[in-house]
Formats: sequence, C-alpha cells, structure tokens
Amino acid sequence: MKITASVCSAFVMLALSAAAASAGQAAADKGAAVYAAQKCATCHMLDGKGQAKGPLDGVGSKLTADEIREWIVNPAEMTKKHNATRKPPMRAYPNLPKEDLDALVAFLAAKKK
Repeated sequence: MKITASVCSAFVMLALSAAAASAGQAAADKGAAVYAAQKCATCHMLDGKGQAKGPLDGVGSKLTADEIREWIVNPAEMTKKHNATRKPPMRAYPNLPKEDLDALVAFLAAKKK
C-alpha cells in the first residue's frame, strides 16, 4: 500500500489539531480549577452557579481573551473604559501566576453562547 504525501500530510495535520485541542482543553480544565480556587463564584455567576449580579455566561462571545485578561489584572482601568457601574467594583488579581492567569483566561474565553 502506497501512502501519498498528501495523505501523510493530512494525518500530521489531524494529529496536530488533536494535540492542540487537547492542550486547549487542559488549559480550560485548569482554568476551571483556578476559577474555583479564587472563589470567582462569590461575585460572578457561570453555568447557573454563583452570584447572579455578575453573570459571565457567554463572556467569550462578548470579550476577547486580551480583554478578559485585562478585566482580571486591571479591573479599575476596564471599569473606566467600559463605564461599568457594578458595585462593589471588581478587585484586581495582578499577582496571579502567569500559568493560572492564562488558564483562567482560556476557560472564560471558551464560554461562548
């Protein structure tokens, strides 16, 4: 049986795609753990759990990953930029380890309607 370059290339692309999806899922799973560990549900509702005044369902459809990241590390600036009026204001998480921050952003960015 002869395998052509295009078939081989298709298999490689499929494997890379699966690996990327797996890595993305792992980041999202870790992000869910960070969301729980940081007690985000105290102020935010997601998937029917948490504080109804701060809904995050569909946040990945409303904000880019960069905007989500900025809301986490610099909410005062984002509050001004978006004229947000929610009280109490969101506290900043500037010292969240980069790996945790990246995972949390991936988790929230995946929350699309």
